[in-house]
Amino acid sequence: MEKTILTLQDVQEAADRIRPYIRRTPLLRQENMDKTLGCEVFLKAEMLQYTGAFKLRGALNKILSLSPEELKKGIICTSSGNHAQACAYVGRMLGIPVTVIVPEDCPKIKIENTQAMGARVVLWERLFAARWKKVNQEAAENGYSIISSFDDPLVMAGQGTVALEILEDYPDIDTLLVPASGGGLLSGIATAVKELGKEIRIIGVQAAASAAYYFSHQAGHPVVVESRPSIADALECSRIGERNYPIIEKYVDDFAIVEEEAIKEAVKLVARNAKLIAEPSACVGVAALLSQKIALRPGEKVCAVLSGGNWSLDMLGKLYNNELPEALH
Repeated sequence: MEKTILTLQDVQEAADRIRPYIRRTPLLRQENMDKTLGCEVFLKAEMLQYTGAFKLRGALNKILSLSPEELKKGIICTSSGNHAQACAYVGRMLGIPVTVIVPEDCPKIKIENTQAMGARVVLWERLFAARWKKVNQEAAENGYSIISSFDDPLVMAGQGTVALEILEDYPDIDTLLVPASGGGLLSGIATAVKELGKEIRIIGVQAAASAAYYFSHQAGHPVVVESRPSIADALECSRIGERNYPIIEKYVDDFAIVEEEAIKEAVKLVARNAKLIAEPSACVGVAALLSQKIALRPGEKVCAVLSGGNWSLDMLGKLYNNELPEALH
């Protein structure tokens, strides 16, 4: 029977498996953001991971579990870019074929980084369902193993190692703000934190333009939403992950959604004060604090997971100068 339940032991085993291949990213105490955000600010800088995002953790844990025969045939995934780069990185490391299906409007830097690591990149429709259909077609034709970007227990367990590092560095965090797209990062982190018995508030944060988890949580059951274009392109979420949802409903305390202007201001704040290039999707936690979407106690210690930084300096400059293309406003 396929394993669908995620446990703390799974996350701990993932940490042991992937430790030789990842960078232990820093937890930054960012005092110069405290007054602006209304709390004691901590940032988990996953943009400093080898592929520029947390996705390497889950991809490694899943791919390293495949048999030699499966590895020889190759792997395939679909992604808005960060999971694609992670799979390409692991594929190059192991010397196996990698195919990635990415949205046709995927940021150029993500496509170039993926191709530079030797992966075959196929541009396809932005709609996840269309890309997923293409993945299954190619897998059936070529015998590839599918590496889900979120809805797989081994992937979730790998992403949950982010929480283990945060708690090792600073066990007294009060609230964790976690970007939510498919739910792999959120379910992994929530499982690790809650099954360690920590009384830490876990809040998933989504862009208002695409927030299936937020509205599913509000409704008390899974709902499908229509996604609108967002500067937070990596957080597209029109429907919840089937394996992620029960875990998230069990362990995540609340959700918040943030608008486009708040996300853009958060990107600028992180760049200016923390000196980090964080892609917009990574900054939704900071955006939630900026727009006062999170109820805070005096002196609350809040960690925002900055999930990735695969955004070009050119785009950051255009954001500062209000020169972004209309679709990103």
